[in-house]
Amino acid sequence: MPDQSFLDIKHLAAGYGRSQVLFDVNIGIPWRGGVAVLGRNGAGKTTLMKTIVGELASTGGELTFDGRDITRSRTEQRVRSGIGYVPQEHSVFARLSVRDNLAVGSLFNRDTSAVDRVLAIFPKLGQRLDQPAGTLSGGERKMLAIGRAMLGNPKLLLLDEPTEGVWIGVIEEITERLIELAKQIAVVIVEQHLDLALRVADYAYVLDRGRVALQGEAGKVRNDPELLRYLAP
Repeated sequence: MPDQSFLDIKHLAAGYGRSQVLFDVNIGIPWRGGVAVLGRNGAGKTTLMKTIVGELASTGGELTFDGRDITRSRTEQRVRSGIGYVPQEHSVFARLSVRDNLAVGSLFNRDTSAVDRVLAIFPKLGQRLDQPAGTLSGGERKMLAIGRAMLGNPKLLLLDEPTEGVWIGVIEEITERLIELAKQIAVVIVEQHLDLALRVADYAYVLDRGRVALQGEAGKVRNDPELLRYLAP
């Protein structure tokens, strides 16, 4: 676990109704850099992300963010404290234009130059400002979702499958942007593309059946012979 965790998760338990998904999960996220969360489908990755952002209430354990206990905080409070979240699905307002999607992300941002910085990171969005978000390509929608989340000035950005449904030619562009972003803030990435995730990440956790089965520096996890066993369908 990284030293001096910015987000400290201890003994986390969570699930849906009577179905428990996460069991005694301990994870530390540093204040800057990339952290990958890996695991096969159903391992608990998305449940973990939803619990961190507050969409799903934990049933046990503690979450401390930037020195504050957020275990019982509402999603709005967590977002205002600096947690940004890009969900796997429904990450943009399809009927709104690109411009209006960005405006939603800017509601609590007084920095008028913030949108310009997002468009500098993702210049393709600048060419689509008046286009309905639902008509964008898969890659452009992901760029818009990440850009909109960035307008909240997050200290920690959670990304759930940021390249799902994205054309291979655009994946590299998104990867490069995330690598640069992880030099500035904390980025947690759930991603099926192993190489992508471990390029962005300095540290990795592997979930198996709702528990942390493997963790370590990204390079060591990549070369661990146990990794493929935990990722196999």
